[in-house]
Amino acid sequence: MAHGHHVASSQKALMLEMKSLQDEPVEGFRITLVDESDLYNWEVAIFGPPNTHYEGGYFKAQIKFPIDYPYSPPAFRFLTKMWHPNIYEVRERTTLTLSVITQSPLSLAFPLHNSPTTILLSVISLLNEPNTSSPANVDASVMYRKWRDSKGKDREFTEIIRKQVHATKVDAERDGVKVPTTLAEYCVRTRAPPPDEGSNLFYDDYYDDEDLEDEEDGEDCCYDEDDSGTEES
Repeated sequence: MAHGHHVASSQKALMLEMKSLQDEPVEGFRITLVDESDLYNWEVAIFGPPNTHYEGGYFKAQIKFPIDYPYSPPAFRFLTKMWHPNIYEVRERTTLTLSVITQSPLSLAFPLHNSPTTILLSVISLLNEPNTSSPANVDASVMYRKWRDSKGKDREFTEIIRKQVHATKVDAERDGVKVPTTLAEYCVRTRAPPPDEGSNLFYDDYYDDEDLEDEEDGEDCCYDEDDSGTEES
């Protein structure tokens, strides 16, 4: 009986999560169910944020939810090979442990660190700013620190990432996905589509001109660029 109750309540929670992500997608992500009849298994496509080393990258991951979600956290795993201080390398698959995410500053702002949206935002913030205090991949962490401390002169870390990003183009082509490479595309492409032709007025009012200009300039349209970028330039 208890098991049945968990299934019913977790399915309801997951349906709501999925609906809210479809209504207000997280920029830079596309979420699909691996199998339409299974709410517990999500496939995630992550687009590398423009103006970062991950620009143009198409990274696939999966989120598996437990039967007693949201009381137990989901498991997040990258399917694309990733070289990063906070991602374990497990044979061909790479796993990002949620313990890292729940310790990241972003999660502390949200007590509900189990929500898919928070997990996705945490993943993006970790890609941009690795947490080297308890690395899952020590070699990647050492390499990242060399790059950071040399103010970008030691390029070993970024070269590996660029190679991995380049390798993901094959996956993107196979899946028929156009990866956004400008901030405007990154922000707009993943938004819900505009209303029907008939109601263009609403759409024009909704984005006033300032917003559009901001997007052209590529300023803060959807995620905060990390501060370390300003010191290095």
